Amino acid sequence: MDTENPLGQFLRARRALLRPEDLGIPAGTRRRVAGLRREEVAQLAGVSADYYVRLEQGRERNPSVQVVDALAEALKLEEDAVTHLHRLARPTPGRRRRPAQRERVSPNLLRMMAAWPDTPAVVLGRCLTVLAANPLGEALFDGHTYGGDLVRLVFLDPDARDFYPDWDRVAANTVAGLRAAAGADHDDPRLVEVVGELSIRSETFRRLWARHDIRQKTHETKRFRHPLVGELTLHYETLTVNSAPGQQLVVYQADPGSPSEEALSLLGSLTADAAPPRSRETTPQTPAHHRPPPHEPGA
Repeated sequence: MDTENPLGQFLRARRALLRPEDLGIPAGTRRRVAGLRREEVAQLAGVSADYYVRLEQGRERNPSVQVVDALAEALKLEEDAVTHLHRLARPTPGRRRRPAQRERVSPNLLRMMAAWPDTPAVVLGRCLTVLAANPLGEALFDGHTYGGDLVRLVFLDPDARDFYPDWDRVAANTVAGLRAAAGADHDDPRLVEVVGELSIRSETFRRLWARHDIRQKTHETKRFRHPLVGELTLHYETLTVNSAPGQQLVVYQADPGSPSEEALSLLGSLTADAAPPRSRETTPQTPAHHRPPPHEPGA
């Protein structure tokens, strides 16, 4: 994964996604690039074309806050992407690569999750691996090759498209969430590992990663087709774990009185004797997953 010029990569990717006609720019008949031309972005942002070219090529690495805001407006970025662009344009000085450490979940958080027998809950690491889950959270993702790794589950598990009825939307959101979780730390060994593997094994992942979409995992309604209890429509909320930066607590709920609540209750009864939640320690050398299948699901 090329990390030499992340700002330029982001600008090129987002420029390619915009359609000139949506911005009132005549598309013309001799357009050789997808999306906007460099000079068109420069004009919309109120900077010179030469300056914008230097930004994309990595020859200019210190744009002002005002220029970054103007570029964000020109590229029609959403809030999470604007924040990401500012991080890329003005990285924290003197940041040193820390040795890779195990991701551990606080015992207090594990006890809290154990006190929710009717509510699926999982703790995710920086690359969306499942670091811990209560019994119902474990049961929700059980039965898959990659039940402990949500990115690989989506793109490599042979049952993924059946498990997620809205697979296309889930896939796009998963990649955008992975970028958000990684932030500007592009050379994180865990991120390099997962992006490298998925880029080789999944054409869909490779295409979505190249878009540079970025979206925090916050709240959403998601459909599952569980092998034991059938269709589930669950709402989830994602909470950051302040005591462990990079970790996210994801809690799922069904609408009261709905068929999904009944199915979730049935799933809970089937896992009533499951072990209490425990932390799954992961490192770049010992990722929490099995050996991958030969290609992405449905390919």
